[in-house]
Amino acid sequence: MSVYDFSAETITGDVKPLSDFKGDVLLIVNTASECGYTKQYKGLQEMYERFQERSFQILGFPCNQFGAQEPDSNEAIAAFCERNYGVSFPMFAKVQVNGEDAHPLFAYLREQAPGENGVDDIKWNFTKFLVDRQGNVVKRYASGETPEQITSEIEQRYF
Repeated sequence: MSVYDFSAETITGDVKPLSDFKGDVLLIVNTASECGYTKQYKGLQEMYERFQERSFQILGFPCNQFGAQEPDSNEAIAAFCERNYGVSFPMFAKVQVNGEDAHPLFAYLREQAPGENGVDDIKWNFTKFLVDRQGNVVKRYASGETPEQITSEIEQRYF
């Protein structure tokens, strides 16, 4: 099993199989528009622009499970991301990342890359999962680890 076995609804309502990203390095992120970490959109967009031509994708999944910091509709989220941060990487419809109603992709990501002390639940917005070109989850980054802090590691590993 790999991330390629999952599909997700895009922020515009289409269903997208993640197998469309086969061969790409992926950074999958649960996002929120009203979070202290929201400014990470800027660094994510910069990372995307830097590596996109080398088969790198960032997949953003808005989530309202942490402090209700993503209360808006998918349309409003898309407009916010584009207006404030110029986000052009793929964004998906709002999902849950923990609990019984978690999107199956996030249940898989949590299982493959447990967090601190082996706990698999995602603690907060902007948790990031790095996926290799074969669809294997290779690392989880905590919310506080900024795109600027992880860019050189990703570059050394894949580019």
